[in-house]
Amino acid sequence: MKISIIVHPNAKKPRVEKDLLDTLHVYVSEPPLEGKANKAVIESLSAYFHTKRGNVILLSGEKSKNKLFEIIEK
Repeated sequence: MKISIIVHPNAKKPRVEKDLLDTLHVYVSEPPLEGKANKAVIESLSAYFHTKRGNVILLSGEKSKNKLFEIIEK
């Protein structure tokens, strides 16, 4: 399944929320430097969808707050 998310780095409280339009917002405490925020987003999404980190793949938006991920369900 492919999902579009909006990332909020440097958040005080890490969390995953859905807005009224069913867009996922992922708040991570890591800064957007050297891929740290992307790694934290992968960790958060794997916990949210109850899957392994290797099943969460970043498809596009590596340097953007709008990202597209693929979640492999097995």
